[in-house]
Amino acid sequence: WFLCFLTFSVLLGLGSTVFLTYTKVLPPPSNLDYSFIQICTLNWTWNPPENVSSSCNLEYSSDIVIDESRFRVTDTFLNEEMRFKVRSECKYDNTSEPSRWVETSLLPKGIPGTAAVDLSCVWHNLEYMVCTWRPGEKASSDTNYMLFYWFDGLKNRKKCSNYSIQQGIFECIFNLSFPKVTSTYPAISILIRDDSEEIRPVCASKNPTTLVKPATPKRVTLSKINDEIYVEWSQSDTFPENCLFYEVEYHNGDLDTAHIIKVIFHYLQLTDFFFPMYLVLIFTVIQIFAKMDNTFYFVLIITIPLIVAVSTIILLVYLKRLKVLILPPIPDPREILKRMFGEQNEDAQVSKKLLGQLIC
Repeated sequence: WFLCFLTFSVLLGLGSTVFLTYTKVLPPPSNLDYSFIQICTLNWTWNPPENVSSSCNLEYSSDIVIDESRFRVTDTFLNEEMRFKVRSECKYDNTSEPSRWVETSLLPKGIPGTAAVDLSCVWHNLEYMVCTWRPGEKASSDTNYMLFYWFDGLKNRKKCSNYSIQQGIFECIFNLSFPKVTSTYPAISILIRDDSEEIRPVCASKNPTTLVKPATPKRVTLSKINDEIYVEWSQSDTFPENCLFYEVEYHNGDLDTAHIIKVIFHYLQLTDFFFPMYLVLIFTVIQIFAKMDNTFYFVLIITIPLIVAVSTIILLVYLKRLKVLILPPIPDPREILKRMFGEQNEDAQVSKKLLGQLIC
């Protein structure tokens, strides 16, 4: 047994020596470099290795390393160090090993902590985009952040010019629309930077389909048909048909209890409701697809009783005048007789005076 084991070990060692003799390491790529295609997209380039056998089906493996997290991507963030690695390999070839990694890095510019943070964008009704962000904790108060954007289809990047600052939050609005025949939307690259070299720029890639916020439907109408409430509203002009679903909120008698219904059509029939019906109508119109603030409700609560009170007073005055015209007051008979006898006495006295004058 010992001789068999020794013979097997010798043969295994010879096999390994033969394998190592025929296995070789490929040379690495050369001249690894990068360039910006657009504001947040990098193009990594390199030259193929030299002295590679024609039988080698050459291919490359590449990794982008950011804070030791490795993943394949072509976008850059600019506010963090990015390291790119590439190596050469022979596909379907067991006689060669991959080359060593060749690496280069893209260092961020500016002072750490000055880049914009908490970037958030909303695409309103497929028409315009609103982006907000906060200044970096180490950025000075007079930092003039600027937003640039680009997507596949634009020749050059565009600058957002509609800026505003409220309570230290930056906001910028720009038009964003695509042809209606478009079935997919390209990713949008957003760059926020300052003219000063001390402020660190930041890049972000956004998928617009995840940022969509539909507009509030218009022309809401309500009607009562055969003991049913029928609610209808206009369809969207920017979204394809059957692309949206609608959420209807209404109050049924109890104003503190809300009922929510989700529908895929632009109309709804309510069959179970309580009277008075004006409560259902008023709060349905307010609540459907609209979130009103507390000030509106406060004004509404004051205005409705005031209108009802004024209307009641006007109605009472009108009814009183109408009653006088239809049912005039009945005269007192005693007053009529008194007037008749009084007029006769006056006529008799006048006649006596005239007769006395004639006799004289």
